[in-house]
Amino acid sequence: MLDLSEEPLEENISICKKYLERMAKINLLLEMELGVTGGEEDGVDNTDVDSSRLYTQPEEVWQVYEALASIPNGNFTVAAAFGNVHGVYAPGNVSLKPVILHNTQKYIKEKLGCDSDKPVSFVFHGGSGSSLEDIRYAIEAGVVKMNIDTDTQWAFWDGMNEYQKKNKDYLQAQIGNPEGAEKPNKKYYDPRMSLRSGEESMAERLVKCMEDLKCVDVTRRQNLVEIYIQQRPVSSRKRDDTMLIRYMFTSMFAVD
Repeated sequence: MLDLSEEPLEENISICKKYLERMAKINLLLEMELGVTGGEEDGVDNTDVDSSRLYTQPEEVWQVYEALASIPNGNFTVAAAFGNVHGVYAPGNVSLKPVILHNTQKYIKEKLGCDSDKPVSFVFHGGSGSSLEDIRYAIEAGVVKMNIDTDTQWAFWDGMNEYQKKNKDYLQAQIGNPEGAEKPNKKYYDPRMSLRSGEESMAERLVKCMEDLKCVDVTRRQNLVEIYIQQRPVSSRKRDDTMLIRYMFTSMFAVD
């Protein structure tokens, strides 16, 4: 993922194009970002950014598509802003507008004069805390990947916290618990125990994410699609068929 969204659009596109020209030679996919993701992450605070910058315009995505699609064997996705924010906020403080992605697909389809209703593969940044309705509507607009770092961080912490609350009486000293004053507590304060609870909690959250993103049982679906591609005449295969399918079905979420 190459985030140059803070740079002027022309510079963002120019640098992404240079990278993709090199990446295409080794079949690497480039994820580029447009617009600004609100909120705060890693010391970068966009809390008070001009709201207009939170919404990417179709014309901007078209400029990206036109430049990057011209690269032979180039595969790319676009993380276009549609009101996304890092973190989770109280209801009413975030105004997601996935309709922007739908409108952008229509705009680019008209520009290309193509049959596909989804010529662009989008990425959903700042997906944590989003409603299922917004997630599904974004998928319908061509989103193939969603980032949920904040939700997974909370799930991990929540699992560890629940472990601490459940075993509180065994975590006050190395020796001595409700079972006896001389009973050892090593197996309770072993950090691997609380970390394991965190991992289990986060795994449950990831399963929920997979269900929300409609990517359960994807191995079978991936194999079927790739078999279909291999059976097509070589001349009719799109250059990015197999690579894009693998990306869609195995990278449906990552850090925001």
